[in-house]
Amino acid sequence: MMQSQFDFALAAPEIFLTVMGMLILVLDAFSQAPRRALAYGLSLATLAILFVLSAWQWSIGLVGESFFGLYVADPLAHLLKMASYIAVALTLIYGREYIQTRDMLRGGELYVLVLFALLGQMVMISAGNLLTIYLGLELMSLALYALVAIRRDHAESTEAAMKYFVLGALASGFMLYGMSMMYGATGNLDLRNIADTVNSGQVDYLPLTFGVVFLVAGLAFKLGAVPFHMWVPDVYQGAPTAITLVLAAAPKLAAFAITLRILVIGFVDLAADWQPMLLILAVLSLAIGNLTAIMQTNFKRMLAYSTISHMGFILLGLASGSLDGDIQADTSAYGSALFYVLTYVLTTLASFGLIMLLSRDGFECESIDDLKGLNRRSPWLAAMMLILMCSLAGLPPLVGFDAKLLILQGLLQSDRLWLAVVAVFFSLIGAFYYLRIIKVVYFDEPAENSTLAPAKPFVPRALLLVNGLLVLGLGLMPGGLIALCLQAMRATLSF
Repeated sequence: MMQSQFDFALAAPEIFLTVMGMLILVLDAFSQAPRRALAYGLSLATLAILFVLSAWQWSIGLVGESFFGLYVADPLAHLLKMASYIAVALTLIYGREYIQTRDMLRGGELYVLVLFALLGQMVMISAGNLLTIYLGLELMSLALYALVAIRRDHAESTEAAMKYFVLGALASGFMLYGMSMMYGATGNLDLRNIADTVNSGQVDYLPLTFGVVFLVAGLAFKLGAVPFHMWVPDVYQGAPTAITLVLAAAPKLAAFAITLRILVIGFVDLAADWQPMLLILAVLSLAIGNLTAIMQTNFKRMLAYSTISHMGFILLGLASGSLDGDIQADTSAYGSALFYVLTYVLTTLASFGLIMLLSRDGFECESIDDLKGLNRRSPWLAAMMLILMCSLAGLPPLVGFDAKLLILQGLLQSDRLWLAVVAVFFSLIGAFYYLRIIKVVYFDEPAENSTLAPAKPFVPRALLLVNGLLVLGLGLMPGGLIALCLQAMRATLSF
């Protein structure tokens, strides 16, 4: 492990992205091309180089701390960053035509904002200090606020941006207040130093406990867990679909990373305090997310409540770790949560990508009724929808089934049978609204004026096919990704 006050090699991906983001911003300012092809091409090239760079760092074992512990590079960071690059690249490719036909490129700032949101996510993923976590969180959030409101002539987008901004500021206040109480109780902002101080027993546990409560509340907001979920359905529905995908995919990886680092690494000796809170949040998210999704008629809003229920499963995984420092049990529990969040993001990318392929200029494929008779208009898109909905429902042999199974096994290993029963019960309820989509696609008569969107470019259609086949392939052969998640988690917990 490398330990240095200023080791710029560890932070090479963030440095490269910062330089490229500023370069694209300057070049785009002088570009008059309405399609912003240069910014689009450079953004994808930047993401490809970042993927190679992070993969190379991981392959040579480049791990360690830098900038006085503010920055951490470990296997978990490398894996989540590589997944984030893929998620952002697919988001840009899926949304390329969507954003062009809705005049969202006239200012040219969209691609730069997406890259700087990614930079904030990378800082969050590699944060070793509460201060770094907050800086990365605000960098990501400010870019996302602007992206949600990027259609200035669209009232729903503006309303969604205002709701997101106000509630996001409230959540940031929760986290800042919790961090200040942590600093007051321990005298540290570094996560590992906090863990050592708490372990010494020479702390005042009252402000420490209050700090944990406020931090868990802020983390629950970023994950979209109940009762801090109120922004999710409104923002998902109100934002342009391409921006909804920006919100729904890569930021979930960063939110998972900071939740793991704060609770498992920084507050490991306070697990008896935060685990019950996570369990309550998880059960509420499963219940309200699944029950409310049944009543939705808007497809994006239904997927938003679906997201809330999936966050409940991820929280169950994070709460099923051992309290006695059993590294093997912890690796299994947190590794299963990591596998779940990766596969959830993979399925979400294809789901919203499919919505954008079905949309066209002047028509948003948002209502569930818009999917009626899709099988008659496009059998291959209907097949993709079948795969994705069955995976989200947790049906075999798709990857969603394996992800849920791993979480349930972790609950059983931690002697929480009742929680596993609750999770299965609400999953059965959730299967209803996913199967309803399949029924609409395959058995309902299409509306008289319904037509398939004009033929889309080959690249997004091919990527959607690959995306859907990956959901199926990883369900049939999940062993490789599971082993990778467990390896990354074991190395990070032993870091």
